[in-house]
Amino acid sequence: MKQLELIIAGFGGQGILSAGRLLAYAGMLEGKYVSWLPSYGPEMRGGTANCAVVISEEPVGSPILDTANVLVVMNGPSLEKFEKLVEPNGLIISDSSLVDAKPKRTDIDFAGVPASQLASDMGNLTYANIIILGKLLEKTGIVSKESFELALKKVLPAKKHHMIPEEMKALDMGCNY
Repeated sequence: MKQLELIIAGFGGQGILSAGRLLAYAGMLEGKYVSWLPSYGPEMRGGTANCAVVISEEPVGSPILDTANVLVVMNGPSLEKFEKLVEPNGLIISDSSLVDAKPKRTDIDFAGVPASQLASDMGNLTYANIIILGKLLEKTGIVSKESFELALKKVLPAKKHHMIPEEMKALDMGCNY
């Protein structure tokens, strides 16, 4: 994929903004042009949150997306709100343990991953966003796992570095689902 134009959306507290930031950082580590634009409601945790991420081989014209070639959703309202913005032949990935509905469109690729259930089975619900990103990396190849791991080391505070091996297991789980 030459350019990823991605919207990640869900509830605050699900790691939506962190997922976008990690992905953009991994792209930057690979020498790509990136932008990350977070958006969230005033209520933060439990409210709506989304971010737009662009990773490209060419300079990014604007961080604002009117359309996207990939949508990642971690709640039903986000699928309903953003599905129409996905370009034909685009990709939608959902956390199927939280999003019962499937996209109505037939001109896109769809992958449902029960990320929250898998993360719960791992013993840490916060890994759901990483599991979803694993599926994204597997489907698009936009950044390497190695760059993603390095982004975790650069973005996470040092006191959280002990979690990186488990986060990488979560990423692999998503890739292989």
